[in-house]
Parts: sequence; C-alpha cells; structure tokens
Amino acid sequence: MKDARYIVGIDLGTTNTVVAYADLDTDRPAKSMAEIKVFQIPQLTDAGVIDKKDALPSFLYIKEGHELSSDALKLPWDETTPVTAGEFARERGAEVPHKLISSAKSWLCNQAVDRESSILPWETSALIDKLSPVQASCALLSHIKDAWNHEIAKDSDSLRLENLAIYLTVPASFDAVARELTVKAAHMAGLQDIILIEEPQAAFYAWIDKSGDGWRDNVEKGDLVLVCDIGGGTSDFSLIEVNEGKDGFLELERVAVGKHLLVGGDNIDLALSYFLAAGLKEKKKKLDSWQMRGLVHSCRKAKEKLLSGDDIEEYPVTVLGRGSGLIKGTIKIALAIEDLQKVVLDGFFPVCNLEVEPASASSTGMKEFGLAYEADPAITRHLAKFISSHKDDKGRPKLPTAVVFNGGVMKSAIIRERIMEVLASWQEFAGQGTIREIDAVDFDLSVAWGASYYGQAARGDGIKIRGGLGMSYYMAIEASMPAVPGMPMPTRALCIAPFGMEEGSHAESRDRLFNLVVGEKVNFDIMTSSTRHEDSVGSVIDNWEDMDIEDLTSIETQLDGEGENFIPVTFEVKVTEVGTLEFWACSRDDDRKWRLELNIRPKD
Repeated sequence: MKDARYIVGIDLGTTNTVVAYADLDTDRPAKSMAEIKVFQIPQLTDAGVIDKKDALPSFLYIKEGHELSSDALKLPWDETTPVTAGEFARERGAEVPHKLISSAKSWLCNQAVDRESSILPWETSALIDKLSPVQASCALLSHIKDAWNHEIAKDSDSLRLENLAIYLTVPASFDAVARELTVKAAHMAGLQDIILIEEPQAAFYAWIDKSGDGWRDNVEKGDLVLVCDIGGGTSDFSLIEVNEGKDGFLELERVAVGKHLLVGGDNIDLALSYFLAAGLKEKKKKLDSWQMRGLVHSCRKAKEKLLSGDDIEEYPVTVLGRGSGLIKGTIKIALAIEDLQKVVLDGFFPVCNLEVEPASASSTGMKEFGLAYEADPAITRHLAKFISSHKDDKGRPKLPTAVVFNGGVMKSAIIRERIMEVLASWQEFAGQGTIREIDAVDFDLSVAWGASYYGQAARGDGIKIRGGLGMSYYMAIEASMPAVPGMPMPTRALCIAPFGMEEGSHAESRDRLFNLVVGEKVNFDIMTSSTRHEDSVGSVIDNWEDMDIEDLTSIETQLDGEGENFIPVTFEVKVTEVGTLEFWACSRDDDRKWRLELNIRPKD
C-alpha cells in the first residue's frame, strides 16, 4: 500500500520469527532511507508471564482441556486462540512434545506430504486438534499481526498490520508451490498486501543499509558474493554478482541458488546431546527418550554460551531424573569447549576439497516418513557441491570472492573462521585469488531488517538486486510417436519458466502447438532445475531425467471442455509481483484459457 506509514519486513524463520519496520512518517533528506527498527514482540515466556523479545520462537503449543480457559495462557489481545506461540510454546512443548509444533516452515516445502492437511505435530497419536503446515504458518503470522496491532496500531486502523505493506521472506530455494502456500498462510492470517523476498537477498540488503553509500567501496565490478545462511533448521546458499550498469554504477544480480538443505543448528544440538549421552552410557547411566529431549534443550544453551566468544572452557548441563526421586536422580555433567569444537567442526564443517560429494542416504529398506533431512550433516560438503555446480564459460567452478554470513549458527566466530578456511583453500587450489568476509548487520535480525529495506528500495529509495525465479520450471509433455508394445510413451520436459524470470514479468510461447486434454482427469507433472540457466520459454528437453531436472509436483485435475478431447493450445506464464508463478494454456482457436494451480498434491 503506497500511502502506508510503515514498511514491514517479516522473517518467518524455521526456528525464530523476526519483524523489522521503517517509519516513513519521519523527517529525512529526500531520497534517503527511513530508519529501520526491530519490533519487540510480546509473547508468553512462562505461565502468566508476558515479555517483549526481538524474536518470536517459531514454535506452537497446542492447548487442550483446562488450558483453553486458563488465565495463565491468555494473551492481552486474544482469549480464544487454541495455540500459543513463542518462547513458552518452545519450553513447555519440550516437556510435552506431542503438543509441540516445530519446523512448520520446513513442512511447508515438503513435497512428500499434503501441506494443507492437518498433520502437525507429526509424530503423535494423541487425540488433539492438529494443524496443517499452512495453518501453523498462519498461526505464527496471526500472533505477529495481533501483537503489532496491540502494541502499535492501538486505535488507529490505518496502522493495523493488515493495512500495511508486508515484505515476507522465504528461502531462495523455495519452489513455486512453497511460495504460493506461504502467501496463502499470510492471507489466512488477514495479511493481504504481501510481497515475497528471498532471505539471502534480504541479508545482503541489510548489509547495504548498514554500509550506506559506502557499500560500493566494499565490493567491485566482477565480485561474486556468496551469501551463506545457516540457521537453526536449514542451510541456504546464494551467489550475487556485482556488475557495471549502463550508467557506470554498480549493479547486483542474484545468479545462483542452492537447494533447501534441512541441516543446521538443530542438528548440532542433537549431535552434542548424543555425544554426552554416549559418555553417560559408559558410566552405566542410560537416558530415556524424555530425558534425551531435555538434554537436547540443555545442549542448545550450552552451545550458545560456549560459542559466544566469552572464553568459557566448559558449561554445566543438567539432566533431570525420573520417578519419585526426581531431584535425587538429577545428573550433572559439563560440555567442554574442546569437545564441542570437535563435534561441530569435524562433524558439520570438515575441511574438504571442492570436488567432494555429500554422502548419499543409506540403503535401508524401510525409513521413517517425515521431513527430508540431509543424509550428510557436513555443511561444507554441501557448499562444495553448490559452488562446483555453477561454472564459468570455460567450465570451471565460479568461486566467490566475498562472503556474507547470516543465521544463528554464524554467530560463532569459530564456525565462520572454519568456513573461511575451507573457502580459501578452494581459491588457492584453483589459483583464483583470495576471499574476504563482508561484515553482517546481525546474524539473527538481518533478514527482517533487509526485507524492510527492500520495501523502501522497491519504491525507488535504495539499491535493488536483480533476481527473479531461483530455478527453471518444466512441464512433462507426452512425445508424439507411434506406440510400442510394452513400452510407456516417453515424456519430454517443456520449459515453462526460465531461471531469473523477474517478478511482474510475462512470457508466452506461440511458436509451437500442444494438445491440451480436456473433459477427463489428467496429470500435469511439474519439474525444476536450479542449474539449467540457458533454457528459455518453450525449450523442449529430451531425456530430461539425466539433465539435472527433478520432479516437483503432480497436478491432478479435470479441465472444462464440453464435447472435446483435445484442444490445440499455446501457453503463457507470469511471475506475479508477489513472487508466485502462474501458468495458462491458451486456445489457438478462441479466447479460452485454462490456469493450472501448482499447490495441488505431492508427486507420486
């Protein structure tokens, strides 16, 4: 909304949600940026206790029975909500895990489940009112909306969050389905004016805002900046190239996006808990599942303290006992800094060469169904694969010349130094110079901060990064050839939206006709690629299964067409200003069009 007073950036994170805003109704020089602030989010931190924090932990606790009417769990703005979000939800949910919803964002991009079905909490058979990943995301955004309206809007309807321009961040690796579902969750929460922005770009915008006009002194033409974002639940990588524009000024373009990797700080906490549990087991002290959950929670606190840079050699960890002798059975141990460094650096950030591949999943015949966690926890090996898959004109990996770190894990100087060591070794091996670290604004808050900056830049008040789609999209089309007994008809991949297609742009393919099947149930298989940057709208790829093109989703639908079976069509595609993808099949002979919705069901 162009006339809104505030521009709001929301980082809907896997483990924490942060809100930043710029007040445009302030005196400042023309064309200068409004000051950005972080919204202090009121939330339950304990039963009956409400505090304001920089971040809202992205956890939901499902209330039941007497909790639904308990004054201790009520918020100032709502007495009827069936869930509680934030710090209390995280702490209480750790004790009652069957009522805790976490990682809703990761479930939102899980292609193997129906993301609009009530499936969370995942691993519970308790008779409670479950939520879908979309509903869980909506609940977090609803808390943000209600908290903002209670604190800032007061009696002014124009300042209510639903009446403001919202810039909502998503991982660069989110596909079109996950983006559409994110927007849907926001709309369900009552937030209608939504624009999506990629998290790595937002982190880079935060750095630009911090640097002011001096940002151009820290990068130069030809720089390739790696944005390394490692948070509590995920790791994301992007490459931003610095070019010279027509007017001689530097321009920024996002040129590569990595896959959505489910490995991060939560994995580190789990590894540390298993390390300590193994030591206890040697002393004939075996922990049950309830105690292990508590140990993971304690290890997170210990990790944060030991990696804070305060020269702490060890940090106490307490494991509560079980049964009537609860206090008597309490186990007290300590996590030493040298053990933490060994587990974290050797396990998650090992030194490796650029040609290394992440370990593949085991060949176990049966696996638990759930989130698609990475089989290899070594983040540096995933980084090697990302960088080595993006090559220059001579077929050599495009190595970054600078790096911006983001995410809670990156608060540790020890981890940042290890990643820089690995990156420098790749540069040295390839003979491509040195790499430097660009100072981040804040590893926890910069994404929301940068989203608010982008909102101002979108109005012409700042620098914009050229980005567009972070992957290419394809549709499977059945080949036109004679049938062969016993052989299924082969399919080809039709490029319907190329990498880099920008928000608000429109493209169409009129040079080739296709037969659209109408009047009966059919499937449209959608695929993606994050590395095929040369394909254009209408390109057809044979043997696509071997061409770095992967399944995304399958749309099952029945298109209207009375008395017809096949309709000759062309197609057009649009990347909306919101950041989602629209595909239309267009009749050759009249003005009929059929839109295909991407958020249907997972690929079989």
